Amino acid sequence: MLNQPVLLAGGINIFKYASPQAFYPLAGKMLPWFGWAAALLCLAGLYTGFFVAPTDHQQGESYRIIFIHVPAAWMSMLIYVVMAFWAGVGLIFNTRLSHMMVSALVPTGALFTFVALWTGALWGKPTWGTWWVWDARLTSELILLFLYFGFMTLQAGIDDARRADRAGAVLALVGVINIPIIYFSVKWWNTLHQGASVSLTSAPTMAATMFTGMMLMALAAWMYTIATALHRVRSIIIEREQGAEWLKNHND
Repeated sequence: MLNQPVLLAGGINIFKYASPQAFYPLAGKMLPWFGWAAALLCLAGLYTGFFVAPTDHQQGESYRIIFIHVPAAWMSMLIYVVMAFWAGVGLIFNTRLSHMMVSALVPTGALFTFVALWTGALWGKPTWGTWWVWDARLTSELILLFLYFGFMTLQAGIDDARRADRAGAVLALVGVINIPIIYFSVKWWNTLHQGASVSLTSAPTMAATMFTGMMLMALAAWMYTIATALHRVRSIIIEREQGAEWLKNHND
């Protein structure tokens, strides 16, 4: 039983795509779908957030930055968790593609973390009267950005790809402890940062159109992340599989 392939609904062997050779063409087919989905969802989300959602009675028009800030902050944390998952899979099963997926996700995670910090500063100036405070959530989010940069620096500093993958995987797994610190910081410490407006256990504390705009932008960020990860992992496969006979047969 253990030697039999694991099948999904429709009879798809999930282990078939665990190798770079099998995943490369699949990623090429999926990439445009996720790319177009990201673009369309982003347009819909920005239109809803900036032109349909009402003006906030306390913060005025400045609150609209949440339609960029909040999805970026969510994705900065989610991407690191996904990185840690693939890092663990790569260490346990010694799968090359898993490590490639980690490397493919890092730049987008760093981008969303930077956007979250930058838009947070823009939001903080009219709300708190300052661009930056050493708030628990802001500080832990800044540490997350350093973890992303540290991962890229670590891998760039090791010539051997296998050693670089293992070192990066260890950093990803150790650094994931920062994610619950970011998420629960507003509950654990007395911070300036407001609590969550959207929760899995309670109804959103915002107007329906605000919530819709934020969810559209969050989905757009998710689709964008998948699209960029697919694009980068194909580039990494090309770089690492140079000279492979199977790669010469793919011109896409």
